[in-house]
Amino acid sequence: MSDVAVDTQAQRIPIGISACLMGEKVRYNGGHKRSLYCLDVLSDCFSFKPFCPELAVGLGVPREPIRLVGDAARPQALGTKDPSLDVTAALAEQGRSVAAALPDMCGYIVIKGSPSCGMERVKVYHPNGMPNGAGRGIFIDALMRANPLLPVEEEGRLNDPVLRENFIARVFALHRWKQQVETEQSYHALLQFHSQSKYLLMAHSYEGYRILGRYLAQAHSEPIEVAMKTYINGFMEHMSHCATRNSQVNVLMHVFGYLKKAIDAECKQEILDSVAEYHRGEVHLVVPLTLLRHYLKRYGSDYIKQQSYLDPHPYKLGLRNYI
Repeated sequence: MSDVAVDTQAQRIPIGISACLMGEKVRYNGGHKRSLYCLDVLSDCFSFKPFCPELAVGLGVPREPIRLVGDAARPQALGTKDPSLDVTAALAEQGRSVAAALPDMCGYIVIKGSPSCGMERVKVYHPNGMPNGAGRGIFIDALMRANPLLPVEEEGRLNDPVLRENFIARVFALHRWKQQVETEQSYHALLQFHSQSKYLLMAHSYEGYRILGRYLAQAHSEPIEVAMKTYINGFMEHMSHCATRNSQVNVLMHVFGYLKKAIDAECKQEILDSVAEYHRGEVHLVVPLTLLRHYLKRYGSDYIKQQSYLDPHPYKLGLRNYI
C-alpha cells in the first residue's frame, strides 16, 4: 500500500503555490486563504511546493503589511506604517532563488492582490498614499523573469472555466516537454513533441501553429540547444492565448477529417451535429470531443490518436465539461 502511495506521489507534477493557499497561517494578520479547489481537486495531479516569500525575507506573523509604492513599472515593496521597511530587493532575490532551486517546476498558483505574489493588477501607491496604477508582486515578477516559460495563475482566476483550462493545459504541456524533450535533447524528440502537439497548439493560436511549423522545417541548421529554446519559448507563448469557441471548432473539424472515410453517413452527421451545437453554445466541448474520441478509438490512425489535444490533461478534472 505504501509503495503505491509513493509511486502516485512521484507521478504528480511539481507546482509552486502561495503558502496561504495551502491553509498555512502566514498572512500579515495571522490568517490564511485556503483554496479548496487546489487542495481537494488539483492535489490529485499536482505536488504542491508551498512558499511564502514574506516569511522568507524575515517578516514575521503577524506583521506590518507591505505595499507597492512608486512607479507602477518598477515599484518598491515598503511597510505601510514604516516606509523605511524596504524588502524590494530581498523579495526579488527570493523569486530568482526559487526559480533556480526548482527547475522541474511546471507552474505556479499565487494569491490575488499580494504585493509579493500578485500576478497582475496589484495596487501601487504614491508615497503620499494615493493610488498610482497597478503592477505585479515583487517576488512573482522576479520568478517569472527568471523562468519565462512558467505558467502562472492567480487562484481566484481559476474560477473562470476558460482561464482554468488554459492554465492547466499549459502546465501539462510544459511537463510533457520536460519529460519527452529535455531528457533526450534531440531533433527527433523535438519534432515528435511538435507532431503530437499540433492540434493543441492550433486551438490556442493558429498563427503560432504556422510559425513554429515553418521554424522546425529549417531548425536542423541550428544547434539543438538553440532549436529547443527557440521552439519552447514560442510554444509556451502561443499556448498562453486562451482557445476560443471558433478555434476549437476549427480543430474539431480537422480531427473529424481523419474519420471521413472510415464511418458511415449517419455517424458523420452525428458528429457534425454535436460540433454545430457546441459552436452555437448549446453544449460544452466535452460533447463533440467524446464522440470523436469514441470513433477515433476504433478507426483513427496512430498519428491522430497520439494528439495531445484529445487528452491535454486528466479526464477526471472535467475541465472541458465547462467550456
